[in-house]
Amino acid sequence: MSKQALWCPSPARIAEAQITRYTREIEAQTGLSFQNYWDLHAWSVRETGAFWESIWRMGSIRATQPYTEVWKPGKDMMSSRWFLDARLNFAENLLQGDEHAEAVVFHNEIGQRRTLTYGQLRETVARIARWMRQKGIGLGDRVAAYMPNIPETIAAMLAATSLGAIWSSTSPDFGERGVLDRFGQIEPKLLVTTDGYTYKGKPVRSLERIPRLLDAIPSIQDVLVVEYIDDIPAISDLPKATAWQDALAGDPAPLAFTPTPFDHPLYILYSSGTTGIPKCIVHGVGGTLLQHIKEQRLHTDLRAGDRFFYYTTCGWMMWNWLVSGLASQATLVLFEGSPFHPNEEILWKIAEQERLRFFGTSAKYLAALEKTGLRPKDRFDLSSLDAVLSTGSPLSDASFHYVYRDIKSDLHLASISGGTDIVSCFMLGNPTLPVFSEEIQCPGLGMDVQAWSDDAKPVTQEKGELVCVRPFPSQPVGFWNDEDGSRYRDAYFDHFPGIWRHGDLIEITEHGGVTIYGRSDATLNPGGVRIGTAEIYRAIEPLPEILDSLVVGRDADNDVEVILFVKLAQDTAFSEALAKKLRDTIRQETTPRHVPTHILPISDIPYTISGKKVEIAVRRILHGQDVPNKDALANPQALDLYRNLPQLKKITL
Repeated sequence: MSKQALWCPSPARIAEAQITRYTREIEAQTGLSFQNYWDLHAWSVRETGAFWESIWRMGSIRATQPYTEVWKPGKDMMSSRWFLDARLNFAENLLQGDEHAEAVVFHNEIGQRRTLTYGQLRETVARIARWMRQKGIGLGDRVAAYMPNIPETIAAMLAATSLGAIWSSTSPDFGERGVLDRFGQIEPKLLVTTDGYTYKGKPVRSLERIPRLLDAIPSIQDVLVVEYIDDIPAISDLPKATAWQDALAGDPAPLAFTPTPFDHPLYILYSSGTTGIPKCIVHGVGGTLLQHIKEQRLHTDLRAGDRFFYYTTCGWMMWNWLVSGLASQATLVLFEGSPFHPNEEILWKIAEQERLRFFGTSAKYLAALEKTGLRPKDRFDLSSLDAVLSTGSPLSDASFHYVYRDIKSDLHLASISGGTDIVSCFMLGNPTLPVFSEEIQCPGLGMDVQAWSDDAKPVTQEKGELVCVRPFPSQPVGFWNDEDGSRYRDAYFDHFPGIWRHGDLIEITEHGGVTIYGRSDATLNPGGVRIGTAEIYRAIEPLPEILDSLVVGRDADNDVEVILFVKLAQDTAFSEALAKKLRDTIRQETTPRHVPTHILPISDIPYTISGKKVEIAVRRILHGQDVPNKDALANPQALDLYRNLPQLKKITL
């Protein structure tokens, strides 16, 4: 039986959507007729050059030199080239908003609020760029930021990229080892940091770490320090340091932009680093800009003046995605701190106060919010809210229903998925399509997403590997320090030669949407049957007794035993009765194959700093292997809980 849609857009909403207008324009230009989104999508992947050229036009991309060719196919996906001979600047394309329109609105957990208009943002960028230029920052130099999600971080990124420098950021909750594992590889010339940050109401001072970072990364020639928790940061004894206010001082500076090629490096992002040294993934100026404009305007319906919020840190690619909202002349709403401090209402108070149109967050946050019992629709005026965006992990059935039941019944709930690897999405929302529980609505325009069996054949309505079989401009430019491209090729193009294999286990549904079952490298295979970990999470995490859970497989007797760890709600005791309830629920909601061999209570679940469960690291522990780079975790101490568990002694390797 087909599922019933949880939400369908009204005819008026469909008619007013930017993707509808875009479709009509493409029909007029090509003489084609598209009956639905799927016809448009088929054209976008069939006519690769024409599609991406249309996004360039739609985005009114500013370039000092035009392109001579949109797309030059190579011998494989890795070697395609885009918008040949074009020269443009990323920052220039983000700083075109009206002088008096708000560009950034900032909130934090202790109640501070600040705003910057586009005019003020341009002036700040010009002044910081002048200071950077005086310090010798220019084309291709790396600028690393160890920063919270505050307006100065955006201004520093725009200043650096206005000069053609390459930006890379982590959040200040990264440990020193995690920072060194990332920035140490790219040898930045400038470090941007703060005197500290607050979390759960407590100040955390961070300047004491900087001298050790400077000793370990000798390429850093200057440090720019933003005063965030102190009026006057204690930087007098900090080597190479300049205060932000001092960098801003002086006469007004002209705003200038260094033109770069389309594929000039813009960002360096990092893989999670939980199984080895993080990969340094380099993303280009033009591909990032075009992909974000496409996703935000067509798939999200972002417009000039919209209040656009995403709960993120500067160590998660969603920060890079959010900042690109400036290219649509939207108002970015930032939040720094814990989303549950002083209580679970804080982000929804901001949603009401700022009249948010878009509220972006993680699936983990929505699940945790439901556990608190908060019903935002009963407490806040959310009449301006048109969409909730969710990513980071698959959104559960319970969370889909929670959003429509307790947040707002008439909104576009867009589960989106892609990642650091492409600094964008493979699958995402569409404001003109219905929403079905546990499904991402559609593959993105221009993204030829398919599910493939192990023998490289497309499959539908069954599980397969997420692949993308046509090139797209937001593919990484490459990996840092990977001169021959071998690490890049091994990461994405080795499993299915020449085809992007992303590493997710998915199913293309009868609606054309996508269900994600988790990472394919964390897939469970008891009895040779592929099981995605997300299937088990979806079954049990709605239960009131369960705060969180983790599923891993351990090799035993030439097979795989499924082990479920559960973090229990307060005042809930683990018992055989609860274990039976969990097994019965899993059997009922999935299949008997999904029922775990072992169910064990645990007091904490390990997560990466960007909010992803760390299944592979726990699996390594259960097999007696070491886990490198624990600083990539938000709570590395949690891993110790999984060592030498007496309940697992009977499992043999």
